Amino acid sequence: MSLNFPNSSRSYDSSRRCVNFWGYDNTREIVFAVNTSVISHLSPSAGSDEPALLAAFDRHREQILTLARGLYAGGPQNRYTIA
Repeated sequence: MSLNFPNSSRSYDSSRRCVNFWGYDNTREIVFAVNTSVISHLSPSAGSDEPALLAAFDRHREQILTLARGLYAGGPQNRYTIA
């Protein structure tokens, strides 16, 4: 199991109140969603609008990627939520 994050793209999903980002295990794309509550916990002074949440995500990217690596189990699942 070799999870990598070569793509720095991320997007805000207002309907799910999360920021989505993508990792790769060899050729498999894995979707990760980090709830805005997690981002707010990491950055309490961040606002709650899309630009503020994406900026907070970027500031805490390494911590969030560490959480994603810990959550990832391999296998057929291709979507994980960090809550």
